[in-house]
Amino acid sequence: MSTLSKRPVNPVVGASEPHESAVGHVTGRALYTDDISTVRRDALVAWPVQSTQAHALITALRTDRALAVPGVVRVLTADDVPGHNDAGIWGDEPLFPTEVMYYGHAICWVLGESTEAARLGAAAVEVEYETLPSVITVSEAIAAGSFQGTPRVSRRGDIDAALSQAAHVFSGEIETSGQEHFYLETHASLAYYDEGDQLYVQCSTQNPSEAQAVVAHVLGLPRNAITVQSLRMGGGFGGKETQPHGLAAVAALGATLTGRPVRLRLNRTQDITITGKRPGFQMTWTAGFNDDGLLVGLKASMTADGGWCLDLMQAVLSRALCHFDNAYWIPAVEVHGRIVKTHKTSQTAFRGFGGPQGVLLIEDVFGKAAPALGIDPAELRRRNFYAPGQATPYGQVVKDAERMPKIWSKLLESCAFERRQNEIAAFNDSHAHVKRGLAITPIKFGISFNASFFNQAGALVLVYQDGSVLINHGGTEMGQGLHTKMIQVAATALGVPRSAVRLAPTRTDKVPNTSATAASTGADLNGAAVKNACDQIRERMAVVASGLLGVNPADVRFSDGAVTGLGAAEQLSFAEVATAAYLQRVQLSAAGYYRTEGLHWDQESWTGSPFSYFAFGAAATEVEVDGFTGAYRTRRVDIVHDVGDSLSPMIDVGQIEGGYVQGAGWLTLEDLRWDTSNGPTRGRLLTQSASTYKIPSFSEMPEEFNVTLFDEAHEEGSIYGSKAVGEPPLMLALSVREALRQAVGGFGPAGHPVTLASPATPEAVFWAVDEARAATQAATTQSAMTPGTTTQGTSTAAAVTTDSEQPPSLTPERSSILANP
Repeated sequence: MSTLSKRPVNPVVGASEPHESAVGHVTGRALYTDDISTVRRDALVAWPVQSTQAHALITALRTDRALAVPGVVRVLTADDVPGHNDAGIWGDEPLFPTEVMYYGHAICWVLGESTEAARLGAAAVEVEYETLPSVITVSEAIAAGSFQGTPRVSRRGDIDAALSQAAHVFSGEIETSGQEHFYLETHASLAYYDEGDQLYVQCSTQNPSEAQAVVAHVLGLPRNAITVQSLRMGGGFGGKETQPHGLAAVAALGATLTGRPVRLRLNRTQDITITGKRPGFQMTWTAGFNDDGLLVGLKASMTADGGWCLDLMQAVLSRALCHFDNAYWIPAVEVHGRIVKTHKTSQTAFRGFGGPQGVLLIEDVFGKAAPALGIDPAELRRRNFYAPGQATPYGQVVKDAERMPKIWSKLLESCAFERRQNEIAAFNDSHAHVKRGLAITPIKFGISFNASFFNQAGALVLVYQDGSVLINHGGTEMGQGLHTKMIQVAATALGVPRSAVRLAPTRTDKVPNTSATAASTGADLNGAAVKNACDQIRERMAVVASGLLGVNPADVRFSDGAVTGLGAAEQLSFAEVATAAYLQRVQLSAAGYYRTEGLHWDQESWTGSPFSYFAFGAAATEVEVDGFTGAYRTRRVDIVHDVGDSLSPMIDVGQIEGGYVQGAGWLTLEDLRWDTSNGPTRGRLLTQSASTYKIPSFSEMPEEFNVTLFDEAHEEGSIYGSKAVGEPPLMLALSVREALRQAVGGFGPAGHPVTLASPATPEAVFWAVDEARAATQAATTQSAMTPGTTTQGTSTAAAVTTDSEQPPSLTPERSSILANP
């Protein structure tokens, strides 16, 4: 067992500890960026002037009337930028554009003494446009040849031969919607200078180092002149990985030009209309199965909606192309991926990156093929699991592949899957207008950044003479419990109680050159860096303690605040050893560092081992669908998930529950709608508030929600044997989509393949039910015309779903109904 994964006696990790800011969250004492801003009574407020065109050249920008508004101090434009007028990572995101690229694009910013003054000033700015052609949908972009980034392809074997020889071939098409992050705290930044001309930026960001880099780039300053702090975020979900940094640069520019603090906080409508989303994907597939139900080949294409700039879309597409296999062995593969450029907000990181879209593709394959093959969907999925020793399409051996069948079996047993299937069948037989469905789906999710150089982290740990401990690390807290885990890691590594450890906010002047807290790597990377720093200090203190106890340094033990030696009668406190170390001039601080070993990736050949390990899990979901309205409710959810040896079980269970619910929102509720008409508001986001964009609420929660952490799950080589938990559970929500497919199938004839739109909103489910009923009617009519036939038999595998078959909700008539409820 590695020293990184081995736990000492009486570890603090593994205990179900509450979130370190839980009391502050529920009492309102926990501070966020804008809370800090309000303390600065001299702070100016920034307000954007947003484009009313989807794509246009700015031919005139007049600010005189805005400057005449009482309380307006300045209007920031491109002419004010002393460095580079760009806030992106690819050089394609001008901070102050001369060509607006989407409806709502921020053109300039007004600084006012109050929010009202800044708002009125922004309303007084005059903008003239030369309208240019715009591309709003993925289909429009494909037709126009509007692409960006580099297309990629994942290949293995001879896909054409595999499909031509397959006993059963099926095809399908699915288009996913995007998803708004809808974090509770909108984007916020505060910028000000101290007496030494050091620029401080308090920013709600998942990536303080990148915020520092962007601000330096815009202002033309070295990075050591800028300190960025991320105290905590009120949610992030990937939406604060790149999106905050241009906003931070605006606040920093305003502070630089006026000499006063500048506060920038987007309201909800501004946040939704300015910042990036989860990208929608348009996907087509053809899959071949043999007579035993084994998948022999998959040929597919993924076209991602990249929005107006590239942002993180290259990495999002990479993640999708590395996860279309999910937990299944596919001998022959050819999957193409590309990114279109549309005149919408940028499309960016969102929990799971491109993984959910990739997993959705393969689960759609199994969901549509199972009825035609006459094989239970749960059994069809099980038959196709990876076996030990098998590798992904990109060549990485699936370590611990045997865990997936164990998790599957444990879940089937614990949720009484077979018994409930029989009960649901009986219920459906006796209810003509209400049907239930039960489905189980797996997840295999790779952990690490695809770009290997991001897989590093730093930490700073300080031990004081009284034995108290202060830690800094490069990760950011967005409610996910990372800081809680880091406190537990430090307490375990130093052998002190949790109460002895405090954590300082994440700052670039304490830990430099950090990676974003993203890709589910926060605890893995930063935990290992914290442990590395603690190990350095403990080893020095062990030498001091050995002299006091009269034992060899290797025989010194630290546990629960006590320091003992093997065979020594005396016991010292951690504080006593810390004091003795100070008196002996022994360093009691350390900078820790960690880099993930064993990663390699060649994106040209699309091969390598980009992931440190895989996280496994499975979920079973039961739903009930009303055939009259398409409305549904989630009756029960059961999850078994692999988090290794959990660092903090209460935190991990909360992440699993939250991830599932957020995934269910993406798949069933959250429907971004853009104006695709040719009218004056073309390109405008129609769902730009909580009244029009529906996220999961208490009414969508399952009536019964059971989460079990998989045991026998120690992860060798990871911090104290744990595994990441942030992103993988989101994809467990595919079980709710497949359960809806099962329930809708109950309205149709046996073996009828069900096509569901994504998201599967109640409207979309209604149209799917309508189609299923029509299939029943057609089968009944055919049966009446053909003596001796029955509509209840299992359809043959010759029944093929073709690319030409469209989800009912995508037909022109129904699209019109859905777009204009």
